[in-house]
Amino acid sequence: MSKVIYLTEHRGPAGSGDVQFAGADALPAQGQPARDARARPLRDLRISVTDRCNFRCTYCMPRDAFDSNHVFLPHAQLLSFEEMARTAAVFVRLGVRKIRLTGGEPLLRKNIETLVGLLAALRTPEGDPVELTLTTNGSLLARKARALKEAGLSRVTVSMDALDPALFARMSDTDFPVADVLRGIDAAAAAGLAPVKVNMVVRRGVNDGQILPMARHFRGSGHILRFIEYMDVGSTNGWNMAEVLPSADVIARIAEHFPLAPLQTDPMGRVAERWTYADGAGEIGVISSVTQAFCEGCTRARLSPEGRLFLCLFASRGHDLRALIRGGADDDQLAAAVAGIWAARDDHYSERRLADTPDVLRDPKVEMSYIGG
Repeated sequence: MSKVIYLTEHRGPAGSGDVQFAGADALPAQGQPARDARARPLRDLRISVTDRCNFRCTYCMPRDAFDSNHVFLPHAQLLSFEEMARTAAVFVRLGVRKIRLTGGEPLLRKNIETLVGLLAALRTPEGDPVELTLTTNGSLLARKARALKEAGLSRVTVSMDALDPALFARMSDTDFPVADVLRGIDAAAAAGLAPVKVNMVVRRGVNDGQILPMARHFRGSGHILRFIEYMDVGSTNGWNMAEVLPSADVIARIAEHFPLAPLQTDPMGRVAERWTYADGAGEIGVISSVTQAFCEGCTRARLSPEGRLFLCLFASRGHDLRALIRGGADDDQLAAAVAGIWAARDDHYSERRLADTPDVLRDPKVEMSYIGG
């Protein structure tokens, strides 16, 4: 059995956690977002609400590492919904305009609608609501979609790697029917959580034969299908560059059957390159972290279920905000700490991988199932 390690950083005095109080001079000027060492603004916050999942997708939570003996975080260590909402409010003050709930599988967190309601009430300094989204495997979406919408969720993204039932079962390592995921997508759209984004992780020689079937299925549906290059997240998925199908090849395969035209997007904060069907049947996207690194426009911070702040999906270490949250820090002190951490950020792992930096692939990395995709 593989051992899964959640990596942390300790910089402060013993027993104090790894984040110390910072002065007010760490805060950005009023009305300005916090900026990192590469001048990237803080715009997006991803909150992982649980490290648990009812799927065992081979590229995320392979069963040999996350088996029945795996120890998940105890509930007492998780941030409460109120703690998450308070922390999110601090991030909004520092420039965040979009919050995404992730996991694990976020819909496994009991009463997740309560958290959605707390976050939906947040307002930017200008008085605008924050865009609030959620990524799910879709297994509980049919029963949860309407309550999520009523609580204030803007839209959902569903992870789905194949239409073929047998291949879907093999990749997710579950007996949950793909037809029920599709029903969840329909329920989300009916509830007003639209457009639904559908994310397909593409592995060469595994599910790349599903690219065209997926494109055909979602063309004209109003949903947005996005193809994600297979990434070396975590340390348990046995990533191999030979299984990476470049996004350019994905676009070429689809364009042979359905002509495409590129859509322009702002590179700052952009994750997906967008393409529209020439006949007006909707759009698709590609996320190319491996072959076309977009580190220069990354504006995302990630909060783990127990309150650790990670600055990159491929990070080795997190910063313990829970020690401040439960240690008496007020909102100004918490904001100054976060701003100081962000100001020192220089993460650019995908650029290093693309440049074939020596030993980069051997860097220890946090597991995606713990920090969210």
